[in-house]
Amino acid sequence: MIMARGMWSFPSLLGVTLLLSWPSLAQTTWVPVTVPVVSAGSTPANTLVTADVKRAGDQPPVDRAHNDRTMRIGTGDLLQITVFGVPDLAEEVRVNDAGNITMPLIGNVRVAGLTSDEAQQLIAAHLREGGMLRDPQVEVFEKEYASQGIAVMGEVQRPGIYTLLGERRLSSAISAAGGTTGRAGQAISITHANEPNKPVVLDMDYMDPSKSPSGNVAVFPGDTVVVSRAGVVYVVGAVAHPAGFVMENYEKMTVLQAVAMAGGTEATASLKNTKILRKTPGGGVQEIPISLNKILAAKSEDPQLQPEDVLFVPNSMGKTAALRGAQAALAVATGVAIYGR
Repeated sequence: MIMARGMWSFPSLLGVTLLLSWPSLAQTTWVPVTVPVVSAGSTPANTLVTADVKRAGDQPPVDRAHNDRTMRIGTGDLLQITVFGVPDLAEEVRVNDAGNITMPLIGNVRVAGLTSDEAQQLIAAHLREGGMLRDPQVEVFEKEYASQGIAVMGEVQRPGIYTLLGERRLSSAISAAGGTTGRAGQAISITHANEPNKPVVLDMDYMDPSKSPSGNVAVFPGDTVVVSRAGVVYVVGAVAHPAGFVMENYEKMTVLQAVAMAGGTEATASLKNTKILRKTPGGGVQEIPISLNKILAAKSEDPQLQPEDVLFVPNSMGKTAALRGAQAALAVATGVAIYGR
């Protein structure tokens, strides 16, 4: 009896539970869901896929923070195409020589010359007009720019056109070109492909590029980077090491700095007759006399030199003659001392 009573109690409880929950079940709306079965490589003509419902977790599969919307797609570029909610349509395709890509369901699509925004609108229109998707959300991400490299010119080791993958920065473009030469200047110009008449000029700190904000600016395919040539000052005449010296400190160099880089003046130098030879816009040469002796004595201002200036320190005829006389007298005295023993 105990077993029979237990067997009758379970159905009774189940019936009571259904009766109590019936009002809430009656208020529930049941919507049939039809999932089409599509074999690989074929799609029924009357199949309608609803893609306007986004599930939780449907996110773009790649980081699009660096996708430049102003660049144009070219032949050889690698595109990643994603349709949200329809993972089977995700494709990674390369633009062929005719400027087309091939996608499932819609076939060939010409994308060369379009921006990423224009390409995704065109693909969405094909999917919508073909009855494949009701409201397609298409994303086109350009992973590789094969047709639009970055031209690096000027004072770099290997001028040329370089294709940079991933995040593109000014310092990366210069590094790809082998770095700068010893004549590289501080100024670097960047000309964007969509603004050819508006070059951007920046200052680069080569001593510590990490501290230079200019080293972190973004560059894009089609840009032209030109590293300027630094100014050179030439020091000639009665100095220890006549040579040309690069103006590294943002094109600033004084007369004393140039003399110091040349190893100082010779004993026969005519300091008061020192001259700066400077080119004029008309092609001539301007002579600017300076008193190097007063500058060394801090009695005169140390003038700034300009790129391509020539600092000429002449020899003093009197000092030269006196020095030669002293050298001759020293030679005679040395000979007398040797042979007089």
